[in-house]
Amino acid sequence: MVTLQALLGLAVFIGLAVLCSEQRRMLNWQLLAAGLGLQFLVAFVMFRFELLQALLNALNRVVVAIADATEAGSLFVFGYLGGDPSNVAYPFSVDNPEATVILAFRILPLILIFTVLSAILWHYRILPLIVRGFSIVLRRAMGVSGAVGLSAAANIFIGMVESPALIRPYIKRLTRSELFVVMSCGMATIAGTVMVLYSVILGEMIDNALAHILTASVISAPAAIMLALIMVPTVAEDSAQIAGGDAVDISTDYHNVMDAIARGTSDGLKLTVNVGAMLLVFVALVALFNSALSLLPYSSDDPLTLQTILGWMFAPLVWLMGIPWQEAQLAGTLMGIKTALNELLAFLALVDLPAESLSDKSTIIMTYALCGFANFGSLGIMIAGLTGMCSERAHEIVALAPKSLISGTLATCMTGTIAGLLSL
Repeated sequence: MVTLQALLGLAVFIGLAVLCSEQRRMLNWQLLAAGLGLQFLVAFVMFRFELLQALLNALNRVVVAIADATEAGSLFVFGYLGGDPSNVAYPFSVDNPEATVILAFRILPLILIFTVLSAILWHYRILPLIVRGFSIVLRRAMGVSGAVGLSAAANIFIGMVESPALIRPYIKRLTRSELFVVMSCGMATIAGTVMVLYSVILGEMIDNALAHILTASVISAPAAIMLALIMVPTVAEDSAQIAGGDAVDISTDYHNVMDAIARGTSDGLKLTVNVGAMLLVFVALVALFNSALSLLPYSSDDPLTLQTILGWMFAPLVWLMGIPWQEAQLAGTLMGIKTALNELLAFLALVDLPAESLSDKSTIIMTYALCGFANFGSLGIMIAGLTGMCSERAHEIVALAPKSLISGTLATCMTGTIAGLLSL
């Protein structure tokens, strides 16, 4: 029954993409087979192969080491506010150690450290090599051009603005369909700079959290390409190789490792402050909106909130992913928070749920479904970034942006569905 429910969900998600398509024509079954096949293949390999699981477990231990190293730095700068309450001597008695965990001093610094590490790996051409490998797979399987394949692959590891920046000279030459693929992949994946952050947040809830976060981002890339090509198909006069051919050069612009550290620190600081400021603003706005809703007549013991409304809207969607209906309202609320606000707040809400509110399988499904940048805040960031790189296509970018929010959301829904199917 659950399998049929999830398979129905995959069909509905693809059907919604068809309904949003700019052209009504026969489905490209080869594209569907490639997109779904690649999703299931990657998910199956990452879920079932013990060697890869061991590698991902080792990677998760690296994350723990990074978190410990970050704590050493935050302790030096912030004192007892920046360390684990169980390992830090406080100048006063602490009755509730969990209450001393301050997000600004314990969690957000991870973004800064990982941004610097990414810059170092980029300078030594380790990340470019990995990105090129994923790019080749996406080009061969999905039939996209070199520039689009590179941007889509880079989205698995870097942000929705940084990855198009790798193909900046090609953006003005992209077809409308190719441009939409780039935007959709940005909405459907997350950046490596926040992967560690999310894995640390989820670490006590699910085992090997980083492996799940990384797998979700990888699986969502082919889904985003498939849905984007359905919603904005390539027209006959477009050349499949117009933007970048089969290969695009990846150049690093760091002069040396110290330059990578310095510029990585500067970029990471901007990102860390931006994330903290956005969290503050969004939480305040939600509280303000909920205060306004409390003035409305509502016959229930629980108050009417934005989370409640979003839960009603997204409940059918998460049910199609394989979530039991009795858990759909709560899971739908998480999906709504992710879409209206951002995925970080949704992950924090997931962790704060009372014990056994969601089953283990539902928790895995929602972890995958929440792992994407498809929200209104990210939409503004992407529009600003892309129009800054290619101002002559600003009108087209703005017109495609709302569609990319839909395609990115549907892609993460498909990823959650597939994760649920393979975790049976």
